Amino acid sequence: MKQPPKSKVAVPGEAASSQPALWPKLAIELGPLLVFFAGNAVAGIYAGTAAFMVATLISLAVARLRYHKLPVMPLVSGVIVLMFGGLTLYLRDDTFIKLKPTIVYSMFAVLLAVGLLLKKPLLELLFGPVFALTEEGWRKLTVRWAAFFVAMAVVNEIVWRNFSTDAWVSFKAFGFLPLTFLFALAQVPLMHRHGEPPRTEAGDPEAEERT
Repeated sequence: MKQPPKSKVAVPGEAASSQPALWPKLAIELGPLLVFFAGNAVAGIYAGTAAFMVATLISLAVARLRYHKLPVMPLVSGVIVLMFGGLTLYLRDDTFIKLKPTIVYSMFAVLLAVGLLLKKPLLELLFGPVFALTEEGWRKLTVRWAAFFVAMAVVNEIVWRNFSTDAWVSFKAFGFLPLTFLFALAQVPLMHRHGEPPRTEAGDPEAEERT
């Protein structure tokens, strides 16, 4: 008698054990922004910028020690923080640190667009081991993220040019990340629609029976 295919049952302990791993990641990504906000609130934009640079270096070092590698996007963002933060402090002109998000988002948008033109979606290179999407799925997801990065660059320009420095710092610390999270959440239906079916090995009787 053939045994029914075994289904994987979620173990409560597994779900619970995955939760703590989220907090270090959030701390690494959010920490420098919160330090920037606090430094600006206490001592002004230049002190906040200096604290932001130090916190960014610390977060990159912690990420390297914890994950044994540096994620591409935080690394690129960190390099630009140090570059534009240094110009801000050296020239005593906060325009440079305010331009940093515009530069980062524009750079990401251009890289994604170039990857599409070369028919090598960068998102697939970065997240292919985690998500299995069809070619059309990766293309649509890349187009959406490129458009999102362009929109965020425009939003940054509008905020820093039309509002106070304190308002811009607050928006950078508490606006950009929630918007990014909500946008990423909105892509889940697309990823479900264009998810690739699981690959089965030839000669696997259970797999052939399920198909």
